[in-house]
Amino acid sequence: MTKAKKGDTVKVHYTGRLSDGEVFDSSDGREPLEFVLGSRQVIEGFDEAILGMEETEKKTVDIPVEKAYGPVNKDYVISVERDKLPPDLDLSVGMPLSMPMPDGNAVNVTVTNFDETNIELDANPPLAGKNLIFDLELVGILRM
Repeated sequence: MTKAKKGDTVKVHYTGRLSDGEVFDSSDGREPLEFVLGSRQVIEGFDEAILGMEETEKKTVDIPVEKAYGPVNKDYVISVERDKLPPDLDLSVGMPLSMPMPDGNAVNVTVTNFDETNIELDANPPLAGKNLIFDLELVGILRM
């Protein structure tokens, strides 16, 4: 059988779990994920896990923090004055927000703490600092 190699477009069904068994994402009930191997469209460990697989092959892989979303970066946690946000904003810990940047782009952040005067925002990816486990099934290899 043909093995997946760098530059191939692949289709993959997956279920991503944390070490405690919590499922954080899955293609179950959806189309398989399609991407080009080696193009940095997915995290490094996911890409490496698919490399060399054959169509219809299934496997489970453990992806360490370094090949997933990286460690938590404390520089990505900031405190802002509450009066910088709309006064009618009903805050809660874990709430996602979009923070506009000077260049016109926006950064997704999560509220991690707040009081009457300050709000702590975390711009780390939600899965930063976590080892990930993926159940994978390579369902297609498309070559041009």
